[in-house]
Amino acid sequence: MALRRRSQSFRPSRKWMVIMALTGIVALTALGVGYRYYRWFFASNIITPGTEAHYIYIPNGAEFDEVMALLQREKILKSTPSFHKVAQLMKYPSLIKGGRYRVRTGMSNYELVSALRAGKQSPVKLTFTNIRTKADLAHVVSQKLMTDSAELVKLLHDNDYLKQYDATSQTALARFIPNSYELYWNTDAKGFVERMHKEYRRFWSEQRTQQAQRTQLTPDEISTLASIVDEETQKNDEKPIVAGLYLNRLKKRMLLQADPTVKFALGDFTIKRILHKDLEIDSPYNTYKYVGLPPGPIRIPSITAIDAVLNAQQHDYLYMCAREDFSGYHNFAKSLAQHNVNAAKYRKALKERNIWR
Repeated sequence: MALRRRSQSFRPSRKWMVIMALTGIVALTALGVGYRYYRWFFASNIITPGTEAHYIYIPNGAEFDEVMALLQREKILKSTPSFHKVAQLMKYPSLIKGGRYRVRTGMSNYELVSALRAGKQSPVKLTFTNIRTKADLAHVVSQKLMTDSAELVKLLHDNDYLKQYDATSQTALARFIPNSYELYWNTDAKGFVERMHKEYRRFWSEQRTQQAQRTQLTPDEISTLASIVDEETQKNDEKPIVAGLYLNRLKKRMLLQADPTVKFALGDFTIKRILHKDLEIDSPYNTYKYVGLPPGPIRIPSITAIDAVLNAQQHDYLYMCAREDFSGYHNFAKSLAQHNVNAAKYRKALKERNIWR
């Protein structure tokens, strides 16, 4: 009898069984909820078209609804509700940062939201070369960045704004060194100018600054002369010779008589033949009328031309004329008499080809 009573004392009561059952239900429910949250956060939810890198572009100041609409247009979310839920839980709607973001197939909601929330952008490669005008530069930049082209042109004409960079609207183009750069897509006009100013200061190293001093020209004047050299010849091996010629004329206080400056003053670089009437235009850029360099570059000078001026060839040439074979090279002369002979050959070649303008 004693043994029977002892075994009965270990039998679970109905209350205990109910508690155990409820505990099991809660555990299973928690497990289910936890698994659902795990799936929301860490399961693959991104699929991109093709095998190449895919990017999404979020404008500065975008609202959460705009971001969701953008992602839906891109059709990269397997489950829109799960992304929306994770974004809310991670407080992304109050932490949106504009930019260009790379996405890949297999990313989880957590990975994508973390990247967007932290502003982990993929930079854009911007390359600009052979740029003549501020409008040309603004167009190229606006094709790659979120920079407003009209705003950039406006800044480059704003002397008050340019004072902080020791520049004017006339020398502004000297502040841009043509090259390839990595920038964030959501860079605005002011941000772009600031970044280019840093690159400009890096370009004008101590070595280049000392070379400029030896020519007795400022960096702006070097860039201005380099812009003329670029317009005079596309042959890189000839640029140091052309640069030396113009430096010779500057030292002698001779008129530069550079045809490209007249084209700039006329606003037409398509002109192939400068006429006598063109030389009468009253402009500080008309180097047939005014001694010395024009007020600023007539284009963004190439690095090759800048270095050609800094390392100009030493010679006695004072005159140049395009070769009559239209090779792109020039005939150089030390005397006006020899130059006139070269010029006559070129004029004859123009006539034979019926080039009058």
